[in-house]
Amino acid sequence: MEGRKVGDSSTILSQVMQPQDANIAGNVHGGVIMKLIDNAAGVACVKHAKTNVVTASIDRLSFHHPVFVGDLMTLRASLNMVGKSSMEVGVRVETENVLTGITKHIASAYLTFVALDAHGKPTTVPPLVFSTNEEKRRNEEANDRRRIRVLERIKEEEHQKIQTATNS
Repeated sequence: MEGRKVGDSSTILSQVMQPQDANIAGNVHGGVIMKLIDNAAGVACVKHAKTNVVTASIDRLSFHHPVFVGDLMTLRASLNMVGKSSMEVGVRVETENVLTGITKHIASAYLTFVALDAHGKPTTVPPLVFSTNEEKRRNEEANDRRRIRVLERIKEEEHQKIQTATNS
């Protein structure tokens, strides 16, 4: 299977935030931002895998500033790592006040998606080809995060076995 470059699947989504996206104080709900992050990441993964994908996990989503009605929110999604059927994608969220031109970094997140075949089963995805040192660095950091996720999953499974044995 021929590899695909990071830039081939990178995705930029922009949207002006509307009153229906916000609470009564005019702050955009975190859940609205999370949905847009998931959408941007999913598009990048579909562009890479050329098949349906599903969200498997979201790592460390931190909000740095509020988003307000009228802000132009831009999400930039790029793949960092590809496994057999999984892909990690990073999403950076920025807003721009279109009246003042002031931009702010609002949030960043790392999401893992799994590619699915026509029967809903995990399927192999093409390898990721890196063109820049920055892409290689992001891949190394993604591999570090993956190792941590695997260890956490093992720990969680061990705790579930203990809970099941205790409840029996």
